[in-house]
Amino acid sequence: MQLILHQFNLKLRHTFTITHESRDVQPTLIVELRDGDFRGFGEATETPYYGVTMAKMMAQLEAIRPLIENYDLQSPEQFWADMHPHLKDDHPFALCALDIAANDLWAKKQGQPLYKLWGLDASKNPITDYTIGIDTVEKMAEKMQEVPFPLYKIKLGTKDDIKIVQELRKHTDAVFRVDANTAWGVEETLQNAIALKELGVEFIEQPMKADNWEGMKRVFAESVLPIMADESCIVEEDVARCYGFFHIINIKLMKCGGLTPARRMIAHAHKLGLKVMVGCMTESNVGCSAIAQLLPLLDYVDMDGILLVDDQVSTGITIDYGKVIYAEENGTGASLIDR
Repeated sequence: MQLILHQFNLKLRHTFTITHESRDVQPTLIVELRDGDFRGFGEATETPYYGVTMAKMMAQLEAIRPLIENYDLQSPEQFWADMHPHLKDDHPFALCALDIAANDLWAKKQGQPLYKLWGLDASKNPITDYTIGIDTVEKMAEKMQEVPFPLYKIKLGTKDDIKIVQELRKHTDAVFRVDANTAWGVEETLQNAIALKELGVEFIEQPMKADNWEGMKRVFAESVLPIMADESCIVEEDVARCYGFFHIINIKLMKCGGLTPARRMIAHAHKLGLKVMVGCMTESNVGCSAIAQLLPLLDYVDMDGILLVDDQVSTGITIDYGKVIYAEENGTGASLIDR
């Protein structure tokens, strides 16, 4: 099995702004595992907010290149377990890319789409939202008009959050979700929830700091809208911790370490009665196609990354007015465009 690392800069269609940062280009690492004529692909993006750099991810993978290339891949789950001790430090973004590539390669060798090998029925998949990053209200409205969608995720975290949603509501009847990216306090969250419910908002994502568990306990009990954990739910151990503090968890493949742990997190969350979303990280079609394999297991999904970037490097799923359409290829359906 051959390990090949590809670096790309994905150009964003618009400057993307959230509470923590703004960016116009998204550096991404595509991990390829090649076995004869079969090629598996996985992805992890450079994310300064979490201290994840291209150099760090590549160094982590190069350090275990002999282990990877001499591995007899029979089970992606066992492969993840064997790689995890070597790639668990800091945030396991590199482990995620490697795990997705292994799952993709394994399924392609089996001659089936990955979700079918998992025994999943894709007939009732949730649709994805489309994210509107923080900008002037005028530009946020323009972005919605540019991409008509039945479901929008609105990034907030300003002093005029309610006014923003009020103005955007004038332009569409679509369902809204809002993501405050930890910018609010307890009282602000509770009051905003009342106003946002009247504006057709479905739920609020991560309104407060990830470690504000005392505040979240009160918000969970009193909020008129469901509350979703994002920064408060990173790895598998966090699922149980979110019970009684959030109604929904948002799993990010790069943060938890790939498809293998994500499937365990989904099962654990549903056992506890939590609803589940899987979110993307402004990535190429390689990462988004991996998320698509989990759709039959999800209550919600945020996988609009391929709509936010000008992806000239990969192919895979397509999105039609929120509906995710699988590629014809096996595995995750993702492939690199030969350059």
